[in-house]
Amino acid sequence: MARTVAALAAGSRITDYISLGVIAKYFPVQRIESILQETGKASVRKRDLPAHVVVYYVIALALYMRASYREVLRCLLKGLQWLLDPSTTLKVAGKSGISQARTRLGSEPVKKLYQTVVTPMATERTKGAWYRGWRLVSLDGSTLDVADTAENEAAFGRPAASRGSSAYPQIRFVALLESGTHVLTGAQMAGCRTDETALAKQVIPRLQKGMVCLADRYYLGYKLWRKARNTGADLLWRVRKNIRLDIEKRLPDGSYRSRIYRSTADRVRQRNGIAVRVMEYRLEGIPGAEPLYRLVTTILDHRPAPAKELAALYQERWEIETTLDELKTHLRGARIVLRSKTPDLVRQEFYGLLMAHFAIRGLMHEAALQAHEDPDRLSFLHAVHVVQRRLPRFVAIPPSAQKSIP
Repeated sequence: MARTVAALAAGSRITDYISLGVIAKYFPVQRIESILQETGKASVRKRDLPAHVVVYYVIALALYMRASYREVLRCLLKGLQWLLDPSTTLKVAGKSGISQARTRLGSEPVKKLYQTVVTPMATERTKGAWYRGWRLVSLDGSTLDVADTAENEAAFGRPAASRGSSAYPQIRFVALLESGTHVLTGAQMAGCRTDETALAKQVIPRLQKGMVCLADRYYLGYKLWRKARNTGADLLWRVRKNIRLDIEKRLPDGSYRSRIYRSTADRVRQRNGIAVRVMEYRLEGIPGAEPLYRLVTTILDHRPAPAKELAALYQERWEIETTLDELKTHLRGARIVLRSKTPDLVRQEFYGLLMAHFAIRGLMHEAALQAHEDPDRLSFLHAVHVVQRRLPRFVAIPPSAQKSIP
């Protein structure tokens, strides 16, 4: 049956019809425009690439890391040919025009959009997201290679290598992971020489009462522990070998009460100590296992959280390693670096990458709820491929019209 050729409304521009389908579902244009107004980045005059479209474009870059800038934009506009006469010629901005549009936008509104929208999404029905009523989150960090330019190297540094220095400058970031959904929230980034604990101090305020936060031994220190505890969240962190934890009271489940101190002098005088509960255990028969593992928690009563359960729960911290692999291998692509040539655009691209990951994880979470499955049982790579295949069909269609499309 012949299809009636649709026409754009009078006075409309091609870019007014771009919505990015699945991405727009989690980042509505109204929210984007509000943040652009707040940050003073809203387009003052009509452009081929107005600010709200550039935001969507930055997120889409993460879905097509191997494609050129123009090809990503062409993918966004390709859906219009489904609506218009196939002979219609679409204007795709050149690399210079795209770069100028991204530079006008900057990183501030993209980061603010990420901070505002990307939050834990697990519901009571989400499998693998909870432990006895606590929402499971993990604190961890990693690095990403960025384009090898003098500006990026000056801003972010280049890590040392066995022979000289690394081939690429790097950024370092720390984030909170919601274990059940693999959503990365509260991310903060800086140069590769920045200490992870310094970034963790900026991430910690995203913790909330009702969460239990898992973290590796690298993060345990008096000040950071106190800051995290003061958020109201509960903590379950691994302990370094050299931290002394005296037994104050042995509990029925094998754990014991102790205190952590700011300094040796405070321990000697028994002042300013923070009460903790300690669990010690061994992993028998596990190749490469360490002789002894120690965990500390803010959950001082053993009855709601027995030691054996907490020791088993700590293994959930490895979920963040899986998520970092999703981000660095499946979404970005192995051996692919962030392509932006200037520090501000690197920051913009980084938060765009995290928002693309959030949108894909959101779709997977919805699918898992409908199927009554744990989101961990779904394939992230398959979800990425689905979004990549369907994006060109949806990009030209306003979100209100997408409900009628199968």
